[in-house]
Amino acid sequence: MSKAELEARARFRRELRQFERASEEAARAHEVTWAQYQLLLQVGGMPGRDWALVGELATALALRQHTTVELIDRCEAAGLVERTREEDDQRKVRISLTALGRRKLNAVAVAQGREIAHLLEVVRGAIGQAAGPGPGDSD
Repeated sequence: MSKAELEARARFRRELRQFERASEEAARAHEVTWAQYQLLLQVGGMPGRDWALVGELATALALRQHTTVELIDRCEAAGLVERTREEDDQRKVRISLTALGRRKLNAVAVAQGREIAHLLEVVRGAIGQAAGPGPGDSD
């Protein structure tokens, strides 16, 4: 791996950590934990629907099922999400955002706007750096 590629990766990692830190602070400012925000984001961002199954959330958050359930418990106690059982299969539990949960999600997401735009620029630069010269480009 070239020095330039290593530098691009190091910059990307630094910028990613700065983004995470700013996001954690934004979540705290809106009175949710970083973990709660991540869960709210996965529920709110579920493609094609306004709810998620517990197993889907565990996969999306890269957590064990029981850890995800504990996080859902904390979010439910805070009034951020609600549970409903599937009619066809009572073992399946749908997690949906409450009005409060949606407000918190939107507030943190808006607060992250500038940081995410900056991170995307860094990612694009890192990808270009890692790709190296294109076909027909000379040294």
